[in-house]
Amino acid sequence: HVQLVESGGGWVQPGGSLSLSCAASGDTYAIAWFRQAPGKERNAVSCINFSDGKTFHRESVKGRFTISRDNAKKTVYLHMNSLKPEDPGVYFCATDESPFPCQVVVSTGGPFPFTSWSQGTQVTVSS
Repeated sequence: HVQLVESGGGWVQPGGSLSLSCAASGDTYAIAWFRQAPGKERNAVSCINFSDGKTFHRESVKGRFTISRDNAKKTVYLHMNSLKPEDPGVYFCATDESPFPCQVVVSTGGPFPFTSWSQGTQVTVSS
């Protein structure tokens, strides 16, 4: 399976910004970002297709979160702006050995039996 190594995260005040990165050990079709708040299910928030570069975001983060990628480094970045008190949680990136529909993943939220998950990183938003 492709290995995913995540970095970034930390603490930020409301309205602040943070970026997460997800480095893949090999080629993959797409990468999705998930958020898991304390006591809640893990839900997809954003996703990027590598075939066409299209990105998809959950309604609650549209206009605030963006995804970019560095093909040479096989790394995807989740840029989170205007962070709100409802954004905190452990963030994971995930992918699968087979192609998967980013739009469906984001619109339904999950869970999905992806073959590869990152270790997760904590994002805290508080004043």
